[in-house]
Formats: sequence, structure tokens, C-alpha cells
Amino acid sequence: MPNDRRVDPWLEKLEWVMDRAIPVGPWSFGLDPLLDLVPGVGDALSTVISMAVVVRAFQMRLPKSAIARMTLNIAIDSLVGAIPILGNIFDFAWKSNSMNLAIYRSALAQERDSSSDVAFILAISAAFLFLLAAPFLLIGWLLYKSGLFG
Repeated sequence: MPNDRRVDPWLEKLEWVMDRAIPVGPWSFGLDPLLDLVPGVGDALSTVISMAVVVRAFQMRLPKSAIARMTLNIAIDSLVGAIPILGNIFDFAWKSNSMNLAIYRSALAQERDSSSDVAFILAISAAFLFLLAAPFLLIGWLLYKSGLFG
């Protein structure tokens, strides 16, 4: 692993800009939910910017489980954020960049057993495959129940 085990200042600045730069009373938000107000393009741009911490985590050779958790946070942000109106409200509360920076810091601070990484990656992969298959299984089941195919 690289010798320098500090969080890059630009990652901290990125997290602040994307999730906390605009205070409103006791709450704050950043550019992430504002970008997501632009349909399609805003969601994609927000996702690409958020992936910077994941790319840096790969470069730092952080545990794969930490990288998978960061990627999952971004996926949740992107998927739920794409839902009109509800997704926009969700984006103000779900701060994937802040969560990912916390995961990054934690992974930097500790050495982890790679066997736990493998188990976590397998579990995430299985869940992802299920989520990919679920809509097709549901459509097939609805078509079967409708009597069109059986």
C-alpha cells in the first residue's frame, strides 16, 4: 500500500462542495441535489463527480469491500435520484459523498482482512444480480398470470 495514508484535501473539498456547501438553518446541502434537478444530464454529471473518491480509493489500494460500499452509495443516489420529484427530495437528504469520505477515512485508518472483502463483494454481486433480474422475473410472472403464456 502507498505510504501516504492521509485523505487528499481535494477529496474533502469535493465532498464539501457536493454535500454541505450551502447551509440552510440546521441543515446543509451541496451541488449534488441541485445538479440532479437537471433531468438526465444532472444525474449523470453528479454520478461521475461522485466516482472521484472511488477512483482515488482504487489508486490507494483500499479494501475492495470499502470500494464496493462506496459504489453502492453512489448507485443508490443515482437510482433513487432518477425518480422524478421523490428522487429530488431524496437527493437533499442522501449525502453519498459524505458517507463515502467517511468510508474512505475508515479504510485508511485500518488494515483489513482480504477474506472479508471477498465475502462482501460476493454478497453485493449477488444482490446486484438479483436487482437486475427482478424486473424481468416480475414481468414474466405477470405475463404468466395474465394467461398469455400458459
